Order: sequence, then structure tokens, then C-alpha cells
Amino acid sequence: MELTPSAHRDTFARDHLPPREQWPELLFDLPELRYPDRLNCGAELLDRTVDRFGADRPVFRDGAGRVWTYGELRTRVDGIAHALTRDLGVVPGNRVLLRGPTTPWLAACWLAVMKAGGVAVTVLAGARAPELAVMCEMARVGHALCDVRAVDDLVKAEVPGLRVTAYGGDAPDDLLRLAARRPGAYEAVATAADDVALIAFTSGTTGRPKGCMHFHRDVLAVADTFSAHVLRPGPDDLFAGSPPLGFTFGLGGLVIFPMRAGASALLLEQAGPAQLLPAVAEHRVTVLFTAPTAYRLMLDELDGHDTGSLRRCVSAGENLPAATWRAWYERTGLRLINGIGATELLHIFVSAADGAARPGTTGVPVPGWHARVVDGSGAPVPDGQEGYLAVRGPVGCRYLADPRQREYVRHGWNITGDTYVREPDGHLRYVARADDMIISAGYNIAGPQVEEALLAHPDVLEAAVVGHPDDVRGQVVVAYAVLRDGLPRDDTTAEALRAFVKGRLVPYKCPRRIVFLDALPRTATGKLQRFRLRDQDTPGDTPVK
Repeated sequence: MELTPSAHRDTFARDHLPPREQWPELLFDLPELRYPDRLNCGAELLDRTVDRFGADRPVFRDGAGRVWTYGELRTRVDGIAHALTRDLGVVPGNRVLLRGPTTPWLAACWLAVMKAGGVAVTVLAGARAPELAVMCEMARVGHALCDVRAVDDLVKAEVPGLRVTAYGGDAPDDLLRLAARRPGAYEAVATAADDVALIAFTSGTTGRPKGCMHFHRDVLAVADTFSAHVLRPGPDDLFAGSPPLGFTFGLGGLVIFPMRAGASALLLEQAGPAQLLPAVAEHRVTVLFTAPTAYRLMLDELDGHDTGSLRRCVSAGENLPAATWRAWYERTGLRLINGIGATELLHIFVSAADGAARPGTTGVPVPGWHARVVDGSGAPVPDGQEGYLAVRGPVGCRYLADPRQREYVRHGWNITGDTYVREPDGHLRYVARADDMIISAGYNIAGPQVEEALLAHPDVLEAAVVGHPDDVRGQVVVAYAVLRDGLPRDDTTAEALRAFVKGRLVPYKCPRRIVFLDALPRTATGKLQRFRLRDQDTPGDTPVK
């Protein structure tokens, strides 16, 4: 399949796509995935949704209760797009960095960049100057739209040639002032469906971050597969969740999916477990996106909040323990929608909902996607046997000028780096990240399985299990645990937890050391950062003879 002639005047993004022979095979099996050659996802999500549902429907609200309608959003987006092109000199294909807390204005900036034919590089508000400098250098970013409260680190990054325009302040050249001077409709650039719309950076936890390039059609494809076929939202749904828009998990769950369905989203600047339950009750949220740990932590607070409005709860970002799934179902009557996604593939590609959801499994391939479990040579392994998860669908990995493309895409499939088992009924069961497998005295031990055993104990709030080097065994299993307040962090507690785990797993999988922490290291989306635990010593641990 040849690329459609680009609308980009700045051709950097297309010029730095990997060679076509290194792309995965793309699938467009569903009729709704056969997009026209010219497609602008910003216009589709905003203008076409207004055409279908009207301008008066709510689209965004914030924690203070302020509500934006689709019509108001379109006016503001078009004003920003005019300011981008007429005041700031942005041309189609320019990379525009977006930075700020999760607010309707950040979402409006993203949509404006889409309509103007730019390439959005949305980063976390908490990203520090050195991280920002690397991403700007890799993506050759020339423009940045930044919440006035998050400008300092961007300025400290000292990116050559970067023009930073703040929004939300009182300066004469504030973006929102410029936009207000540019009333009138903005006709979206007629981008190609396969023009790059965004560059999403991975967390970079294993070295230099990777820039994942996604097309305009990709943005719609994740909505027309997972959201349309598994989540199945309606125009009256109100979405909310913890992931920021700098992660594709949040961009999909809080902007793309609700807007594709004509629904609305509650955009919270602070969206941890302590904020989510009150927000659900106050605003009557119906669709919730967050990580497994957040669901577990919210269980203790459910009695104090009305969650009766919820009808869909999506869990992703890390493995969902079966015990958490069951506890949430017992307390709320809601079956968590488990899912696995990747920045490389934009959003969720394996999942299951309603009666198809099975605790302890991730689900089945989302309609429009194929998945299988393979060995190191790419050959499928028998059901019940561990192997690598391989995926392909309408979206594929395309790293920005990165030799690691050859590692992620093999034999036409995206190899996600996860170890899985396919059950005889087709459900896929997560085992571990391939690099989280612990090999101790010749035994293969999946850290998440040991974590799940620990989390079944009522006094354990969080758990992480990693392998530490050992002269005799190669590696030993080390557990890090966060306990309920008031419990002693001593040898007696550690031995009680070990005995508990031994009652659920074979002895060789039991942690040989247990370390008690105040909190586990996590990303802004709640994803556990096991690499930080592997890289540290274990002072105050409880060794086992």
C-alpha cells in the first residue's frame, strides 16, 4: 500500500518513518476502518460530531463544574488554530509540543493542532527539563503550547529555536488572547489519512525514549475498534479517569472515545484514587478509566461514595489481578473491562466486557485486531504454552528513526514484549513482561503471579516482585509490599506473608526477601516501575534462610 500524497509542507515526520519493509502488516477487516484518502481526525472528532449530534451537547467539564458544549469547543479550537497558523506561523507538518495539566484547554489545543495539520507531541506536565530537551531534539519540535503554570521546566530545557506560547495567563501574547482575536470558522487542513498526526513518546524507562508516530486514521481506528465494539459508549455517557493526556491511554479514554460517540468527559487536574470516587459521585460519571492499583485502593472507600452512575470501568496500564476484579464485582456489581494496550499501538487491542470478561485473563482480540502467542522464531505455540504476545491490526508500530523498530516488529507482527498464554477457549492470559520473568535456580517465575498471591492478603495494599542477582541461584525473588496503616513492618509480618504465599504457590515461587515500603514507584498513569526496584539495593529487607 503506497502512502497518499501528504498535505504536510514540513515533511520531517513522513521522512523519518521507518522503511516500509519494517512496518507490521496492517489489517482493515472491518468496513468502518476503510477510511478515505483525505482525513483530518480533528475535523472528524469535532466538526463531524457537531454535524451528527448538534452543537449544544456538553463535551468537556472540569472539576469546578464548568461545562463546555461542542459548539463552544469548536469556537475555541478554531480560534487557536487561526492563532497557530496566522500569528505563530505553524505550517502543516510542524511538530507542536503540548504541555499542561489535564484541562479542557489542553484538549482544545490538541484538536487545534490536528485541524491545522500539525503533529502533536503531548508530554506530561511533570516532565523535567532534561526529558523535554531529549523529546524536542528527537522530534525537531519548533513550537510549544504550554499551560502558564508549567512553563518553567520547558524554558529551562533551553531547546534551540523553540517558540513557547503560554495559555491561561494574562500576557498580551497569551495563546487564548491571540485566539480570541481570531473569530470565525477554521477549515481543517485536508491531511492524508496516513499523514502523521501525533508523536507519542514511551516512558523511556529502559533508556532513550522511543517516539511512536501515529496517523490521522489511527486516531479514529482505536475508537472504531475498542471503543465502538467493546466499550460501546453512547452520547449520554460521561467519561473520567486518571491517565493524563500525555499518555495515549488518557488521550483515547478522555478525548478520542467520548468525542467519537458524541459523549462528554470530565477532565480533572488531580485524578488519583482519592479524587476519583468523589468526582464520580458529584458529576455522575458513567465510564471510568484507571489502573488496577487505583481500583484496589478505591475498594476501601466505596462505602462513603455513591458509584451508582457507573456502568463501564476500564482497567489497563498493568496486569489486573483476579482478586481485584472479583472484589470490585462483589462490591459494585460491575465487571471490570480489562485490557492491554501499548503506546506503539495507540490504545487497547485485547480486551473483553460483560459476560465475556473472565477474571485472571486479559480477554480476546478486539474486533479489527488479531493476536497470537509465538515463540522466539515467530511460530505460534500450542494453547496452554507460554510465549510472546504478537498483535496486528489497523494500527502498527512506527518508531521515529529508531533501530529498535526491528525488535518490535518481526515477521509482520508487533511483538509487545509481554509473555502470554492462550487458553483453549481463545482467552489470553497475561504471565509477565518478558523482561520481568525471574529465573531462579533454573525455575521460571512470573513476578505478577507472586504479586497476585501477596495482594490476596487483606493487609497488603500494593505489591511488586522482581528478581535480584544471587551468586548461587542466579536470581532470587524479592517482594516489595505496602501494608495497611498501623501494621508492624518486621520479621514476624514478613514471615506471615511468606506463609500466606506458600499456601497459594509452590515454594520455589515464594519471595526469599520482603521489603516494606511507604509506596511503590509508579508512572503518572499508575504503571508500576519495576526497573527502579531491580536497580536498587534492599536495605531493611527480611532475608530468608
